[in-house]
Amino acid sequence: MARSSRARSGGGASRGGSKATSRKTAAAPVAAVEVVEEKKGMGIDDGIPILTAVVLLTAFLFVDYLRGTQYGEGMFF
Repeated sequence: MARSSRARSGGGASRGGSKATSRKTAAAPVAAVEVVEEKKGMGIDDGIPILTAVVLLTAFLFVDYLRGTQYGEGMFF
């Protein structure tokens, strides 16, 4: 069986070895911060649903136009 050695380098705080001490430093000066609000505009999150709705409406009207001119069954054309 292997022997375990009790003596370890560095020691722990519970063994009474080296203890960490806190060092107080001078507080760093705090700079004044100015908060600037951004202007609200249409972003990508607002543009995607609008563009999708326009494309779907255009596709519906295009298919209705083709059905109206080719087969005589269109609702609008």
